[in-house]
Amino acid sequence: MSDVLRIESVRIHPGSASREEAMKEAADLLQAAGSVTAEYFSAMQQREETVSTYMGNELAIPHGTNETKQAILTSGLSVVRYDGGVDWGGEPVTFVVGIAGKGDEHLEILSQIAILFSEEDDVARLKAASSPDELYEALSGSVNA
Repeated sequence: MSDVLRIESVRIHPGSASREEAMKEAADLLQAAGSVTAEYFSAMQQREETVSTYMGNELAIPHGTNETKQAILTSGLSVVRYDGGVDWGGEPVTFVVGIAGKGDEHLEILSQIAILFSEEDDVARLKAASSPDELYEALSGSVNA
């Protein structure tokens, strides 16, 4: 898989955000990386209205719907850690991972993220990263392999 995660698409915030703000930032980072068009945020909102993208273990992975695939230009990831948390429909979220997958690539990306976040030690390591660079390094070995 090509490099789907770039250093400029990783952020850490000391505070919290609303679910809407977190999804918007995830989409904006994907757009800034050239992975999606501006309409991808509304695609994320449509998906969230249908089914929550909360995955457990403090992780949400907002992404678009199959009907909005044209908004995806190339596969990409954005990762934002909110140390103050995000209320994701009543669930506590620290990590918001925006995903855009060209074709069926999102399935492989989702699989790698699910594996990474299924291990409490890995989640603790990601939470302990003190800078976006450290967080990127901790993530990139898993998702860019």
